[in-house]
Amino acid sequence: MRVTTAGGATFGRRAFLAGGLSTAATVLLASCAAPEVAAPAPTVTPQPVYTSTYIAPAPTELAPLRGTSVPVGGLAHASIAAKIDNHEEARPQFGLERTDIVFEELVEGGLTRYLAVWHSDLPEEIGPVRSIRPMDPDIAAPYGGIICYSGGQEIFVDMMEATNVYNAIHGSSETEDTFYRTDLRDAPHDVLVLAPTVVAQHADIPAPPQQWAYAADVAGSSAARDGSPTSLIQVTFSGERYPAWGWDALTGRFLRSQEGMPDLDQSGAQLGATNLIVMRVAIDSTYGYVPKTVLVGSGEVHVSAGGRTIHGTWSKADQTSPIRLVDDRGMTIRLAAGNTWVELLPDFGAVTLTA
Repeated sequence: MRVTTAGGATFGRRAFLAGGLSTAATVLLASCAAPEVAAPAPTVTPQPVYTSTYIAPAPTELAPLRGTSVPVGGLAHASIAAKIDNHEEARPQFGLERTDIVFEELVEGGLTRYLAVWHSDLPEEIGPVRSIRPMDPDIAAPYGGIICYSGGQEIFVDMMEATNVYNAIHGSSETEDTFYRTDLRDAPHDVLVLAPTVVAQHADIPAPPQQWAYAADVAGSSAARDGSPTSLIQVTFSGERYPAWGWDALTGRFLRSQEGMPDLDQSGAQLGATNLIVMRVAIDSTYGYVPKTVLVGSGEVHVSAGGRTIHGTWSKADQTSPIRLVDDRGMTIRLAAGNTWVELLPDFGAVTLTA
């Protein structure tokens, strides 16, 4: 038997049956195959809840008189300034190595005294404290806060008390618990002040305003970036007082000498400064043998940090204004973060810088 398909193809009966059988067998075999088994779901091992160990750093702000980073609110107290003795019998002084800023000024007989300011770091004792001078109101007023001294001529005390600064004067009834005489020095070089106690007694006095612009580190300061190499700075106030500052790369500071000898603190370490400012100033002879440094005005300045020195101009608009420092291009001079010493060099004095 032959079968003809719609397309005209002819197949024999066996061929047709074989083809049909083959197709049916395929269907039957397929229907008899084992059912497909789904893969088992993966086992999930429970994990503990993630706990972060990151601790966010505490917010910081700049120490206004040092330019270093401190916790916010950590310096929410008054600054304390003091008129510090620089007589040979007063050395080494108490707490001078922990100052934020020190001003050295000419007084009678060609000697010098300091007006030192503490805020970032309050030593337990500061001194020896001596009497006030006519330029001290102009130095201290921009900081507000507290100033400690052992009296002085009535006219100078009146000038100091007329400022915005709280006057803590040795011998007054208000300072009986905070001033005392130490047995470690002979009078009149023996009056010390309990600085933290004085500051705590005046918690209503705010922190001082920032005085100068600061770089984050020594390398970023104006002197280090744009200044000339300086290994030694010699300052001559008179034949009696001629401090010098030598650059010490190991500590990253200028180290101080006086009259050719290292100037030491009580531990025997040499006093030093991250920033050294030498301001050339006029001297007012209104008060006879007591010289008055003229600070309201302007003049030449050398600012040193990082082993280099930049030249510029200082200016101060009035008693309560800060001292402004600009370089010879008129750009603000940025100090390095750290402590500062200011030499108020009389216009008849001398400064020598050695590369």
